[in-house]
Amino acid sequence: MRAAVSNMTWGGWFSLTSAAATAVVVGFASTILVIMQAAQAVGATPSQQASWAAVLCFGMALTTFYLCWQHRMPIITAWSTPGAALIATSAAGVDYPHALGTFVAAGLLMALTALVKPLAVAIAEIPTPIASAMLAGVLLHYTLGIPAAALAMPFYVLPLVVVFFGLRLSYPLFAVPVVVALGVALAAFAGGFAGKCCAVGVTQLEWTMPQFDMAAILSLGVPLYLITMASQNLPGFAVLRAAGYEPPVASCLLVTGLGSVALAPFGSHAVNLAAITASLVTGPDAHPDKDRRWLVAFPYSILYVAVGFAAALFVAVLGVLPKELITTIAGLALFSPLMGSAIVMLKEPRDVESAMITFLVTASGITFEGVGAAFWGLVAGLLLFLVRHLVVKN
Repeated sequence: MRAAVSNMTWGGWFSLTSAAATAVVVGFASTILVIMQAAQAVGATPSQQASWAAVLCFGMALTTFYLCWQHRMPIITAWSTPGAALIATSAAGVDYPHALGTFVAAGLLMALTALVKPLAVAIAEIPTPIASAMLAGVLLHYTLGIPAAALAMPFYVLPLVVVFFGLRLSYPLFAVPVVVALGVALAAFAGGFAGKCCAVGVTQLEWTMPQFDMAAILSLGVPLYLITMASQNLPGFAVLRAAGYEPPVASCLLVTGLGSVALAPFGSHAVNLAAITASLVTGPDAHPDKDRRWLVAFPYSILYVAVGFAAALFVAVLGVLPKELITTIAGLALFSPLMGSAIVMLKEPRDVESAMITFLVTASGITFEGVGAAFWGLVAGLLLFLVRHLVVKN
């Protein structure tokens, strides 16, 4: 490793650092508001929200550095944005300690997937339309809030919508970070920060003992695990393979799963492989030498540690935004994943009915026997899928 670091040119470090900085900005700014909403949905205090954001950043830095160093591949990790959206929309009646218990359960399931090959095969065999439909049903909540927000604050929300779709035409990766910055600027212009002081200091991690409840685990833990696998880890592996690497699947799942378990008491809901931002550091734009791209771990980890130390400041600044702006930014951030999930769930004509049942039950927000809609949507969709494929012979 020492030889690889010492032989790097300044130009090589510049390209790697630029790629890492872009990945950090896009990954953090695009969805930090979704993380905050997830924390608020389970009753986290402001200090617990800051701890949640900070420990995710620290966890991403540590797991990325270890995986890159151990396997000499640009394996970067991220938080589960779809998982945060699930928590924000399906956590009714689940308090913060019990939510942490579901995060521990999801992390253990991730680690178990790495150790038990039949479980990994079973997860991989979940029909893609069903998994995509469950994700689409979870994300629909956010995008549906944008029209009402536009009616409530048209002079602030509509410019964000216009800028977002304008940037998606030419610079899609920066659409959400720019919208976040513009939203903060609009709030400041409207006097949203008047009389409110955001203290500058190092973020303190706050430990809370997780509590376990089977209904909460079925409502949040199992869907969090499935959504993270389907929307983060599996695409993350695909990105690495597309760049010419053979990802160490078991090692990645074990490290991120155990990391999620260890960090859960501080608020971390899931650390997993990066998907979209991974493409920024795995290609020739990051570094022309495929065998040296793993060194992106150094700037990526350093930057996320710095962001983690300042997480309390970011949470405080974004926390004073008007509710309508928060709804709009979160909805726009999840528009692209929703669109992608909707396309995939309707791709196979034979599976449209199963996918639509999954989507509708998940989007309904129902709770039965204390278990939330995402779980029942998955159950309903899989049952119909099995009937059509195993019982009915077409």
